[in-house]
Amino acid sequence: MSARYSVFPLFVLRAWAPLLVACAACCSCKADRLAKPVVDSSVEVRLVTASGELVVVKAELAITDEARRRGLMYRDRLDDSEGMLFVFQEEAEHPFWMKNTKIPLDMLFLDSGRSVVGILRNTRPMSEKSLTVGVPSRYVLEVPGGFCDRHGIHSRDRLEFSL
Repeated sequence: MSARYSVFPLFVLRAWAPLLVACAACCSCKADRLAKPVVDSSVEVRLVTASGELVVVKAELAITDEARRRGLMYRDRLDDSEGMLFVFQEEAEHPFWMKNTKIPLDMLFLDSGRSVVGILRNTRPMSEKSLTVGVPSRYVLEVPGGFCDRHGIHSRDRLEFSL
């Protein structure tokens, strides 16, 4: 009688094994996909502050809807010289959120002339609150939280980059 019960779980395992393997592979692929950035390219963003300091950021470009939707989600860290530049087709008020974003960010909103029209400093990670500076922008540069304070970046500063 005990042999009969020991065979039953083995039978169940054999029957369900292909499905379990497929599910594990699917979950693994999804986790890999979420961990990898979705970017269109990268660009060097340059800024000379009012004090004369040259600040250079290597920014990943978010031009497509998919890249803009994903942004810097799921990142565990961002070096001080790294960021993401969101590029929009038109100048408008572009709200952002921090959903699934693990690190605080500074967000620099730029007009078509690439002048800073507003800054959100040290945004709260994982928040689903809509964030905006209340004025139209064409570009948004996300950098590590505290970046603007460390480098003395203010509204009306101008950034340079080539797309």
